[in-house]
Amino acid sequence: MKVIGTVGLPGSGKGEAAAVAREAGVPVVTMGDVIRKACRERGFDPAEHHGEMAKTLREEDGPAAIAERSLPMIESELEDGDVVLVDGLRSDVELDRFREAFGDDFLLVSVEAPFETRADRLLERGRDDTDLDREALREREERELGFGMGEVMDRADVVVRNTDSLEAFRERVRAILDEDLDRIGDDDYVQVRTAGGAP
Repeated sequence: MKVIGTVGLPGSGKGEAAAVAREAGVPVVTMGDVIRKACRERGFDPAEHHGEMAKTLREEDGPAAIAERSLPMIESELEDGDVVLVDGLRSDVELDRFREAFGDDFLLVSVEAPFETRADRLLERGRDDTDLDREALREREERELGFGMGEVMDRADVVVRNTDSLEAFRERVRAILDEDLDRIGDDDYVQVRTAGGAP
C-alpha cells in the first residue's frame, strides 16, 4: 500500500501529475474537491468562494478539517487498490494527519516551478479569473502559503522541478507512482530526500 500526496503552488503541475495517475489506473483523491463540494452544499460558486470555504471549514472543524474529510475517500480507494494519489496538500497539519494515518506508507511529493513559468501555464489554462491576472495569482499564492504550504513543500520526501518537457515530467511521475525512485534518483530535476523532508 502507498498513499502519495502532492503539494505545489498553482500552475506547478499537480493537476498533470494527477492526470498521469488516472491514466495509469491510480485513483486520485483531490482535496480541492472536498472544498468544492462544501461550496455547492452551502450554495456558493466554487470558482468564486474556494479560498473562503477552505478557511471556513478550517475555522469550523479545525486545521485538519479537509484532510479529515479526505481520509474516508482515500481509505475507500485503498480497499480496491495498492496506490492512491492525494492531490493538493496545503498545511503541516494536513501532512501530519496523513503521516499519522498511513505512517511510512505515505510519500509526499512537492511539484515546483518558478512563478513566471507557472503564471504562463495558468494563462494558457484559464480555468478561473485568477489564472489570467498575475497580481491575483500572487494574492492566491500568499493565501496558500499562509495555510503553511511552504513548510509542507520543505518537508516533502521527493521534490520534482517541473521545468523540463511535459513528457519528461510525466515519466518522472510514472516512476514515483511505480515506487521506483531509483529510476529517477540521478535525475537533475528530482531530489529524493529521506522521510520527513530532510536532504
